[in-house]
Amino acid sequence: MTKTILSVLAHPDDESFGMGGTLALYARNGCDVYYVCATRGEVGTVDPEHMRNYKSIGELREAELRCAAEHLGLKDVFFLDYRDSGMPGMEDNKHPDAQINHSIDEVAGKVVKYIRELKPDIVLTFDPIGGYRHPDHIHIQQATALAFEKSDDASFHPESGSPFKARALYFHVFPHRFLRFVTRLMPIVGVDPRKFGRNKDIDLKALVEFDFPTHVKVNISSVSQVKAEAGACHASQGGVQMRRGLMGVATRLMGEYENFMRAYPPVDGNFRVTKDLFDGI
Repeated sequence: MTKTILSVLAHPDDESFGMGGTLALYARNGCDVYYVCATRGEVGTVDPEHMRNYKSIGELREAELRCAAEHLGLKDVFFLDYRDSGMPGMEDNKHPDAQINHSIDEVAGKVVKYIRELKPDIVLTFDPIGGYRHPDHIHIQQATALAFEKSDDASFHPESGSPFKARALYFHVFPHRFLRFVTRLMPIVGVDPRKFGRNKDIDLKALVEFDFPTHVKVNISSVSQVKAEAGACHASQGGVQMRRGLMGVATRLMGEYENFMRAYPPVDGNFRVTKDLFDGI
């Protein structure tokens, strides 16, 4: 029987820049891999030359996502049709359609529909701080965790299908040692780790204080080029440069791996780090 993986994230490019290697690897190995994307990234900064004949940023970024999905080998892509909320303090936070202005329960009701329909063996999402504290990332992580927990409860959003329980829930995490290494390297090459990213709105130093455990360390070296090609589809978000800059150098130094924390089934103190998401479930 074909195994199925469902990734639930917030924006176009989250599937490539973060866990893209893992999605590509399991798709290549015969799994059906699906992506549920909460928004179309409408608030992302886009240089004019990328707009071409696109009517909106959301339309452009959806096209970039579908390009990336083809490279990664995804079976299908689904949207929850919320609006990108932007980073903390942006005026876009107040938009009535912004994802963060909808209850966790409502969003979880939409996510659980896909869990019940697609019947994944494994569900993947962000860690509890959304990787780098983006409000949409945190929001969809909480909604996905709730949807996973309640997916076999017939009283939870009964309009979203019959009860079903996936075998495992994983959070994508950045290893603590890796973050410490990067934040120490950045000042040496003249980069402020408190002002990282395309819009200089990510504080990597603040993330070092969080140390989520790694339970699965997936070696993505065999699909690293595929991940790079998928990332390049997100040209409007700097995807072409992702593996050429500082993060690319750091990744090559630390190895081609993507790390996951197993949220379910619970992990006891004797757990050893494995190489496969399906180990132990």
